[in-house]
Amino acid sequence: MRRPFETSFGTTTHKEFLLVSVSAGGVTGHGECVADSDPYYLPETSQTVLHMLRDFLVPLAFGLEIAHPRALLAAFARVRGHEMAKAALEMAVWELHARREGVPLYRALGGRGGTIATGVSIGLQPTPGALLERVVEEAAAGYRRVKIKIKPGHDRELVEAVRTRFPDLPLMVDANSAYRLADADLFVEMDRHSLTMIEQPLAWDDMVDHAALQRRIRTPVCLDESIHSGEDARRALALGACRVINIKAGRVGGFAGSLAVHDVCRASSVPVWCGGMLESGIGRLANVHLQTLPGFTLPGDTSASARYFEEDLVEPPVVVSPSGTIDVPEGPGIGHEIVWPRVEKATTFREEWKP
Repeated sequence: MRRPFETSFGTTTHKEFLLVSVSAGGVTGHGECVADSDPYYLPETSQTVLHMLRDFLVPLAFGLEIAHPRALLAAFARVRGHEMAKAALEMAVWELHARREGVPLYRALGGRGGTIATGVSIGLQPTPGALLERVVEEAAAGYRRVKIKIKPGHDRELVEAVRTRFPDLPLMVDANSAYRLADADLFVEMDRHSLTMIEQPLAWDDMVDHAALQRRIRTPVCLDESIHSGEDARRALALGACRVINIKAGRVGGFAGSLAVHDVCRASSVPVWCGGMLESGIGRLANVHLQTLPGFTLPGDTSASARYFEEDLVEPPVVVSPSGTIDVPEGPGIGHEIVWPRVEKATTFREEWKP
């Protein structure tokens, strides 16, 4: 990565991931797994994903006769959890489907072409001054919303510094589950800063305390780690645990799971947006296509390739315009070409599974 990316649970300096390729009828689709090598964001890791794919999901998929990739969501339901493993395979099948149909992925998903609005996520910085330098840089690049990471002891002064310098900037904070309900007074205090939302302030598997927090503050709570399905979204909204939901396809089992969460939220007039997992261009473009669905009314964390990586795996790279938008590709599947020599150079192992 071009620079370290720090959150409340660690610092990332390079990205390792599984790339899943699925072939049928001479056509191949690709899916990028978002699981990390550690279980600090969610319980899955790249090694647990490999185990689930090799020993359960791939054998299960080989035994299926499906007419559409949407059917995989129900077929995989017998395997409890492991949404990132399911998503890696399911999203590759969706891309295969789009390529076989000769259409861009967004059309297969039911979205529209054109452009999407983008925001940016800034990792924890050592000082408010260092954070301001980053915000100035990203605002000048055209991003339409800025998200800053916070954790206990690194929160008030960061928000105050950005708000003082940028009183009208759409600004949100992301805690990655670093706080407890006992810290509610901090978030009551943050109401005065007109934040667009506070993302996942409390425990990753909690909805009840988030509902209690949301009742105490005006700022919308956004759930991320707590939402793994359309049913989770329904429960969270019924409890009043949030007013916004972040959809990450890898966290909800793939595109069909994303559509389910999207549809639940849209039926309740609750906005959704697409979070990022430091994906390469392969996963980043998948997120671009997903955000063409009508419920994605807030800028997501789909930044330019060059912002994160010294070298990306697709050409052309993902580029953000000066007005803060990304063009939705019109080619088949994800719409950009994977640069296979770069993939080969970065590949540490390979497995092939056949029926």
